[in-house]
Parts: sequence; C-alpha cells; structure tokens
Amino acid sequence: MFIAILGIIILIVGIVLKRSPEPSNRFGGIVNRVGLVVIVIGLALSMFKQIGAGEVGVQTLFGKVQGGVLGSGLHIINPLVEVTNFETRTQNYTMSGVENEGQKSGDDAIRVLSADGLEVTIDLSVLYNVNPEKAPYILQNIGINYEDKIVRPITRTAIRDNAVNYQAVDLYSTKRAEFQARINQTITKSFEKNGLQVQQILVRNISLPASVKASIESKIQAEQDAQKMQFVLQKERQEADRKRVEAQGIADYQKIISQSLSDRQLQYESIKAQKEIALSQNAKVIIIGNGKGNPIMLSDK
Repeated sequence: MFIAILGIIILIVGIVLKRSPEPSNRFGGIVNRVGLVVIVIGLALSMFKQIGAGEVGVQTLFGKVQGGVLGSGLHIINPLVEVTNFETRTQNYTMSGVENEGQKSGDDAIRVLSADGLEVTIDLSVLYNVNPEKAPYILQNIGINYEDKIVRPITRTAIRDNAVNYQAVDLYSTKRAEFQARINQTITKSFEKNGLQVQQILVRNISLPASVKASIESKIQAEQDAQKMQFVLQKERQEADRKRVEAQGIADYQKIISQSLSDRQLQYESIKAQKEIALSQNAKVIIIGNGKGNPIMLSDK
C-alpha cells in the first residue's frame, strides 16, 4: 500500500507541474504517467498477500477487525486491508532464575509461599499456541503482545494459587506431578477464554530454602545409613547362622566318630602303622609297645 500512496504523491506532483508556467509544465504529463504506473503497481502488490507456514493472517479495514482469517499460502485481498500475522505453531514461554534463559532477562523465577509458610522458587515453561480461529478475537481484544497480557500473568497467578495447597517438601518430592497437573488444568481454562491453547506445562525446577534443603538431605542420609545398617545386621545374622551350622556339623561328626571307635580298633590301626614304618626304605624307627602303655621308640640315627 505504501507504493500506491507514493504513486498518488507523484501524480499530485505531476498535476502541479502541469499547471506551472513554462518550461516546468512540459514535465507534468510524464510525471503523471509515472505516478499512474506506480499507483497501479502499488495496488497490484497490495492485492496479493502471502501467509507463511504455521501462520494465519487477520484482516483489518479502517481499524475494524474482519471475522475471517487467511491461512498459509497466497491470497488476493482488498488493497486497503491491513493484514496482521499470528504464529500458530508451538511457542515456549519460560520463566527461569537462570540469567537469559527465559523471555525476561535476569532472575525471572516464580517465588511462592507453600502451605507451611516457606518461600519456594519455581522455574517453569509453558508450551502453547494461538487458536487460529480465535486470532481475530485476540487482535481485537488483546493485541499482538498476548504473552505479556495473558501468558505471563495467568501462569504466575495459577502457580501461586495452587502452591498454597502443598507443603514445601511435598512440592519438592512426592506431590510434584500432582502440582504440575493442577497448574495445567487451571491455566488451560484461562487460556481458552483468551484464544490460546495450552499444550504442556513443564515445572523445570523447584528450589527450597537452604535450611529446608539441608534438613531433607540430612533425612535422606539418615535413611541411607539405616538401610546400610540393616544390610550389615542381615549379613552378620547370616554369618552367625553359617557358623552355627558348621559347629553343629563338627559336633555331629565327633559324636559319630566317638561312638564308632573301640580299643581293639585303635590297637589294630596302631599295628598297621608300625608295620608300614618297619617296611619303609627310609630311616628306621621301630616302635615297640603292647598297646596298653607308652610305646618304646628305637632309631638307627
């Protein structure tokens, strides 16, 4: 449309030159023809509008938002219409305590009070997209800066409203998934009223006060020590059971041996041993005894 306006200006200049005295009026006709060509080119270009992939266009005529939307592709439109593009693909709005990690520079984490009155710091990301059918409503009632007017305040409010229902330790551990689901439910309803669709809420990090965090770590360490001690006790019980079984086996063995051995058996075994020594090629040691007293040992060394 800018080119068409430029052509109108050129046409007006040509008319002025044509009415001027010699020799300026000679160029009036040429300037008029140039102006008309520029106007035609400007109107032709203004009639064609290309909408990119993942976008929709909302038309505004003299400040009034039109109801329909332009989908992706090339369109022929009224050259007087102004088109505003809206991104319909997934968008990510992050609020983080890490420098330059989210949309806002600096520490943008959400600080809330839990049910037990402790301050908890939460990093969160919202995945959402613009409802294509509601794009005209957004332009008319909210504007193109819907992130600052809708996404950010609604999300932060929902987190604070839901965090007061949980203990700080529960938010950090067992109730984290439940807390995230409740936030998602609350935000989804508010977003839908304003033409936005929530895809997912991601609670990225929950930070507790240093004193509470130290207490949790101490508790976890104590639980780990208790589990370790239970393992040690179980091992000692197993070792005691093993020794008890071993001692019982030795006792049973000795009992069986003592019951099976007799004086005659011992005397017989002694005679066999003496015989083997006497027949040996090594140094001779002769043991003389009758089995009733101490034997007499003779050696050639």
